[in-house]
Amino acid sequence: IVIMPESSASLILRGALHHVASFLAVAAIISAALMPLPAMAMPAAHNTIALATMSNKADAKAKQVEGRLEAAAGELSGDVGHQIKGKAKQVQASAMNTAETLKEGAKSVAKGIGDAADNLASDRS
Repeated sequence: IVIMPESSASLILRGALHHVASFLAVAAIISAALMPLPAMAMPAAHNTIALATMSNKADAKAKQVEGRLEAAAGELSGDVGHQIKGKAKQVQASAMNTAETLKEGAKSVAKGIGDAADNLASDRS
């Protein structure tokens, strides 16, 4: 059995966690890109928006995973800087998710207003 000094072990762990986080981020982006669109009969502009939303949510998820891994690596190695950076990435991911939710809500409201205006116009015809 080889016992490594703690600093070497923490460096190896940090490197391994960084590689895992990078792999998960790439996997999330690739899976979002390969995921079929839910409704191909919709207008092209709507599909573009749906794809962008999926991509932004995948980016947020990747950022969240990266933050959790970096914070965990910081806790294991006792590196406060990595703990803070990891928590900051998690906050950033939460903000990205909130922004996407707000965008989706605004689009839904705009669509509802457009539908109501169309119904009003057709009722007056």
